[in-house]
Amino acid sequence: MNAGKSQKVYMGNAVYRIVMIVLLCCFSSYTMAIDNPDAPDYVDSFKRRAFVFEQEIQNTAQTTQEFREAYVAYEAFLDRELNIAYRALKGHLNRAACEALRDSQRKWLVYRDTAFEFIATNWSFENFGSAAVISRGDYRTSIIRGRVLLLLHYLQNY
Repeated sequence: MNAGKSQKVYMGNAVYRIVMIVLLCCFSSYTMAIDNPDAPDYVDSFKRRAFVFEQEIQNTAQTTQEFREAYVAYEAFLDRELNIAYRALKGHLNRAACEALRDSQRKWLVYRDTAFEFIATNWSFENFGSAAVISRGDYRTSIIRGRVLLLLHYLQNY
């Protein structure tokens, strides 16, 4: 009798575990990030503004000089957006969080500058010819764009 009862308990536990796993899988995506639904969509707005510069690079630039100019313009845009996002986020934080953000940003700037040095050293005209302009521009802007998006995702919570 005990063997039958323990088998039923075991089967009950197994079914319970399966149901819990299914529920967890179904609803876990809803808990990954909680954004303020009333906040403006900073990320989408940024992506729409950035799209103009990305299209300029994709569709207009033909020569090495045109690519260089398009990437310089895009990088300047991203730097402005980075500063705007940083200041906006900072305005929502308490003193301790603001200091942590400032420290994070300073360390990110060191990372960015170090990555830029690597990009300049590796993607040289000697190694990659005129394609170096495109590679440098793309890698540099992707680093800044990533940080802007991260700050905007943080800001989305306020």
